[in-house]
Amino acid sequence: MKFFVDTANLDQIREAHDLGVLDGVTTNPSLMAKEGITGKDKILKHYVDICEIVDGDVSAEVISTDFEGMVKEGEMLASLHKNIVVKVPMIKDGVKALKYFSDNGIRTNCTLIFSAGQALLAAKAGANYVSPFMGRIDDISWDGVDLIDQIVEIYANYDFETEVLAASIRSPLHIVKCAEIGADVVTCPLKSIMGLLNHPLTDNGLAKFLADYEKGNA
Repeated sequence: MKFFVDTANLDQIREAHDLGVLDGVTTNPSLMAKEGITGKDKILKHYVDICEIVDGDVSAEVISTDFEGMVKEGEMLASLHKNIVVKVPMIKDGVKALKYFSDNGIRTNCTLIFSAGQALLAAKAGANYVSPFMGRIDDISWDGVDLIDQIVEIYANYDFETEVLAASIRSPLHIVKCAEIGADVVTCPLKSIMGLLNHPLTDNGLAKFLADYEKGNA
């Protein structure tokens, strides 16, 4: 399973890269604004800065909601760097844009997926990734893990090449559950990935090893 970091923070991206766990990045204008990156030129430059750190795919989101606008934005974003994947919303014109981009060699990530039916449409239209928002599904008392599982099964039934990119990850447990059911990718804050390091028995074991070493070398 691939790990993408959902951020626009270059220090966090570098840290994930240095850990050896970084396969890609997802970001959006909201995350850019959180880092103080505003204005079209600065945002576009920041996408390139991210791509210079990351060996894998970097999702860059269109703002337009009409077909022509998404195509224009998507072509511009894709021209910034070979690592760019154009993030397109799951709406009617978004599905049309997925088909256009697929036909023209531009890779895509269909975002704001909340049902298996939406994921099926995106795959049919040629999306390279779909991003089901499992945490937000949990927020409305449905089961986000079940949604990921359902999409993975449907894609396997028909040999779709679209990768399932589990988004809106809220905890290390979400990551493990996604790995169990065969999600291709998870995208999450770095702190969720770092949370996989933690276990009290590891901490206790290390403390005991160090204490025994100190006793033996006093």
